[in-house]
Amino acid sequence: MLKIELPNIPPSAWQCEIGKIWEKPYTVRYASNLDDGANHGMPLGGFGSGCIGRGVNGDFNLWHIDGGNHIFKALSACQFSVFEQVEGESPQVYAMSTTPPDNGSLSSWAWYPQGQGTYSALYPRSWFDYQGVFKSHLICEQFSPIWGGSYQEASYPVAVFDWSIHNPTDKEITLSIMFSWQNSVGWFTNTIKSPTVKVRDDGSPEYEYQPRWGDSTGNLNQWIQDNFRVGCLFDRIRMNDEPQEGEGQFAIASVTNPTLEVFYHSRWNPKGDGSELWDYFAMNGTLPDYQDETPAEPGEQIAGAMAIRFTIKPGKTKKIPFVLAWDFPVTEFAQGINYYRRYTDFFGRNGKNAWSIVRTALKHSDMWQNRINEWQKPILIRSNLPDWLKMALFNELYLLADGGSLWTAATENDPVGQFGVLECIDYRWYESLDVRLYGSFSMIMLWPRLDKSILEAFSHAISHSDDTPRIIGYNRASAIRKAKGATPHDLGAPNEHPWEKTNYTSYQDCNLWKDLGCDFVLQVYRDYLFTGSQDQDFLWECWDSIVETLHYVKGFDLDGDGIPENSGAPDQTFDDWRLQGISAYCGGLWIVSLEAAIAIGKILMANPPMNPNLQPDDFPEGIRSSIEIFADWLAKSRAIYHQTLWNGEYYNLDSQSGSDVVMADQLSGQFYAQILGLPDVVESEYVRSTLNKVYDACFLKFHDGKFGIANGLKPDGKPMKENDTHPLEVWTGINYGIVAFMILNGMKEEGLKVAETVVKQVYENGLQFRTPEAITAVGTFRASHYLRAMAIWAIYHVLNK
Repeated sequence: MLKIELPNIPPSAWQCEIGKIWEKPYTVRYASNLDDGANHGMPLGGFGSGCIGRGVNGDFNLWHIDGGNHIFKALSACQFSVFEQVEGESPQVYAMSTTPPDNGSLSSWAWYPQGQGTYSALYPRSWFDYQGVFKSHLICEQFSPIWGGSYQEASYPVAVFDWSIHNPTDKEITLSIMFSWQNSVGWFTNTIKSPTVKVRDDGSPEYEYQPRWGDSTGNLNQWIQDNFRVGCLFDRIRMNDEPQEGEGQFAIASVTNPTLEVFYHSRWNPKGDGSELWDYFAMNGTLPDYQDETPAEPGEQIAGAMAIRFTIKPGKTKKIPFVLAWDFPVTEFAQGINYYRRYTDFFGRNGKNAWSIVRTALKHSDMWQNRINEWQKPILIRSNLPDWLKMALFNELYLLADGGSLWTAATENDPVGQFGVLECIDYRWYESLDVRLYGSFSMIMLWPRLDKSILEAFSHAISHSDDTPRIIGYNRASAIRKAKGATPHDLGAPNEHPWEKTNYTSYQDCNLWKDLGCDFVLQVYRDYLFTGSQDQDFLWECWDSIVETLHYVKGFDLDGDGIPENSGAPDQTFDDWRLQGISAYCGGLWIVSLEAAIAIGKILMANPPMNPNLQPDDFPEGIRSSIEIFADWLAKSRAIYHQTLWNGEYYNLDSQSGSDVVMADQLSGQFYAQILGLPDVVESEYVRSTLNKVYDACFLKFHDGKFGIANGLKPDGKPMKENDTHPLEVWTGINYGIVAFMILNGMKEEGLKVAETVVKQVYENGLQFRTPEAITAVGTFRASHYLRAMAIWAIYHVLNK
């Protein structure tokens, strides 16, 4: 007989006490930016299926059910509760959250004491280890079926909660676990069908979002007994067979067998004191077995609950699975623009499949756990990787579910669907290309087919134009939305039509950016190399766009010297920092992107497309001509880059501003040259000198290395000007990219010291599972839930080289 044991929580998992209260968590830098506080835990649910977050206090409090939109509110009736009675003693019973509702509801319930046990997380698994209250030792392990290389299970809208209970006493213990849930079907859609776009105080566009929060009219709950499966299904009366956004189901479920007793209450009032549930449960761990499918009246709220009661003998351990599933198959962008989600390829599209998802989870959850363990184990067992790095590698992947992610159903043109993650919740547009230059290392290493699909979407957008005029945030000038040939900054926003309407952001004129076209070329070549250097079809798919966008960028070389000049406008990823003339950052990316384009061209010359429709009429002369043009530009650029910018110790910020600032990411182009095995942008002696200067001025001399590498400081570590914006920020993802660059150039010890500093700033200051773009030395942050921080996988990549 299989022996059941308590789960083994990996020592590298992030940990804090249950219900931890941070005395001085980081707070937001700008009042208009999102700051939900520190009570964040690992999100549950698949990529693009909507996700639900459960805070370290035990509340279900983050609701990303509506694609691309953010709600952070605790629903206290969505809760686990535990009844325990040791033989011959009085029972004790708690709802397993440390935070009672602040609106007076559920006042009859008892709430778990703060600090009694440990919350641990190693995405996609997390654990509540309850100790010091019950006589039993209880651990709730929660997970969704996510592992690298999964293009099916990783899309599922489901969470599994495995409760393991050990009786360390010499007496029998009766336990009952209750899972209650409030019916919120219909809440997750924007009531404003044509939301007004406003410009925030930082110049970024944002749109109005008002969900149907609390509108439960017509909601109904159904008790289900399905062989050994039992649970509560939460639905809503519908007018049409075709579901609209927000229409669908939730379900909670568990199993029954002769050793378990099942109880239920399918319709109770979560706005009241909760006594119709709690009086039964607190008395003996039961519920009244009350079934009522009456739809909710206007203004009424309804919830359901189930309880599993059992007895554990002394010294024994028992495991009880619970499942939470949901089925909201439609994402609506602008009114009438609807997409089905990826998981509907496996469960159907009528929004009535939550119970099918439950059945799949109860059947396969053990296998899913094994697949997650097999995926994580090779990293977790490595003795040459520090625990903090193992922890952050996995936990930073949270954003792929949490970041307003979209994953559409497959089509003939998109065999794994279309995928996208928001730049962040404050900057709500998808897959910002400059940010994913670093932030997409996780995706290409773990889900490469999705990463290629994103780059193909950028490729298709390059030749499109949109002459719609709009106001630019930083200077109030007017500019067209998308110029033909320009690589777009992003793939659009949830209130319009992602993939079709690009360049949503308008803080600056993205058509003027000097790094986006280079970023596109480099990511295409990287994805080709990282997936075995065999997918020539992918290169063919992107080639025309590569040629077009490099010619577009070259148009900014106004003096004809080979390198496009920065214009003194915010025209690159450090978009509050105005570079002038030839810049170290953009110039280096330009040089290596030309090298990449030449390498791609040579590959295509040697590999005509299998699909004749992809072969250009002028093959191979057209490619040969492009290679010759790129080589000419490259020779001119190389001739002037170093001699124009090298100052004997590091590279000047640019050629015209006269600034002596040490820009931390000045050699991003050289980093990519080394990652891709392309010819160096600058020779190794200059790389090492520059990195030493960055480490000294921007890390050691920036508050004694307590925070990470600041973006740009003077050689003595002083700021260009007090209270500067981007130069004085520590950007998490940029830091991880620079650390990878340092490791490639013999500075492993220094690099890991920087990375550990940044990781600890995030995970020790209440920023877990909402990693920001930027932190400051005064305990503030900007732009939480940020895409670029997944660049930590670049560190893992170079450590493996």
